[in-house]
Amino acid sequence: MLLYTLKENKNEKLPDAKGLWYAYAITTQMMGVDGLAAHMSGHNTPFSKGAIKGMITDMAFCIKELCLQGISVKIDDLAIFSIGIKNKMGAKSEKEFSIAKNIEGYKLRSRGTGELAAGNLDVEVKKVSSLLASEMQVPGVDDPGSGKDPGSESTPGSGSNPGSGSNPGSSTDEGKTDQGGDNVNF
Repeated sequence: MLLYTLKENKNEKLPDAKGLWYAYAITTQMMGVDGLAAHMSGHNTPFSKGAIKGMITDMAFCIKELCLQGISVKIDDLAIFSIGIKNKMGAKSEKEFSIAKNIEGYKLRSRGTGELAAGNLDVEVKKVSSLLASEMQVPGVDDPGSGKDPGSESTPGSGSNPGSGSNPGSSTDEGKTDQGGDNVNF
């Protein structure tokens, strides 16, 4: 299930979007390589958790190594990984450009492939505040006459249910476009 929260865009630099409410995906936990290896070993594989962890660790090292050589790496039905440059500012001419003055750093980029690229995963979408409210209420008792579970406004498969309510969330990016969740600085 994909969880989301709503946030009001307060970015003055985006006047067309300022004041509008947008959905943001919520992550409930982070799983490291150990957890991923344990999860994968539970899927009827002949490989042990240790063997899987070793392969994942080597894969991550190799993806970084290849990307830094200018080679994109595609993992089917997941992502294409490539390197990007984080610029400090532009130079007035090619002659005035210098790495120290104009480049801030590098970042790992990822673009979804397969179903992830299509943006139409068959997934149930629920608003976090509605889900939390449903845990605290008994449907049909706390809201007599409705007989409807709060937060059941989910739309399986569409990924586009904006929900309703006034919970702006607590993320710190507030609509800024200079940072991306898919960028990792080296």
